[in-house]
Amino acid sequence: MRQIVLDTETTGLNPRSGDRIIEIGCVEIVNRRLTGNNFHTYINPERDSEEGALAVHGLTTEFLSDKPKFAEIADTLRDYVKDAEIIIHNAPFDLAFLDAEFDRLGFPRFVQHVAMVTDTLVQAKEMHPGKRNSLDALCDRYGISNAHRTLHGALLDAELLAEVYLAMTRGQNSLTIDLAVPEASAADTEVIEVATTAEIIVLQASAEEMAEHEALLDRLDKEAKGSCVWRIAITN
Repeated sequence: MRQIVLDTETTGLNPRSGDRIIEIGCVEIVNRRLTGNNFHTYINPERDSEEGALAVHGLTTEFLSDKPKFAEIADTLRDYVKDAEIIIHNAPFDLAFLDAEFDRLGFPRFVQHVAMVTDTLVQAKEMHPGKRNSLDALCDRYGISNAHRTLHGALLDAELLAEVYLAMTRGQNSLTIDLAVPEASAADTEVIEVATTAEIIVLQASAEEMAEHEALLDRLDKEAKGSCVWRIAITN
């Protein structure tokens, strides 16, 4: 299954009050590898961003004024995510905005176009209870550099989240990693002959040691109320 790491930037925090999506970034993962087949677009929201949101993403109304409207990119986005597993950090936030945009166009909810949605914030809280689990905190925890992240950006955050997700789930395939290693054929096997450098020395037990061993077996026989397994092995 294709996995798509998705992030959005918005004009504010509440789609119910008319806030809109202004940027979508998606990163494709296939067989735990980044394919480079990403999806990224800026969107004209036809409204201004709230001051707090603008401070986070820095995408001004002027910059977005000549970008396509959501209706113009909706079909391309649906085709890109179709039947994939979607990975989002704090999924309810992004899904609420995507559903609002889809509803304006008369489309079914976003989850009906994809195979499933995985929330990495939920995963992180289960793996690291009581700790900070923001994207920045997870980057620090897993040693992923985000020094170039001065402002939030949908594609940049999706790329960082993809690295975090792969690091978080790395142990899940450790039990099957050996299955990917091909078996060596006879032609590839090099036989190394080792010369015998000394005779093998066999030390026989002394009479005293044999007597102690027999005494131990007698005690075991008594406890087992019969012949112990060591004595049976000897007689067989």
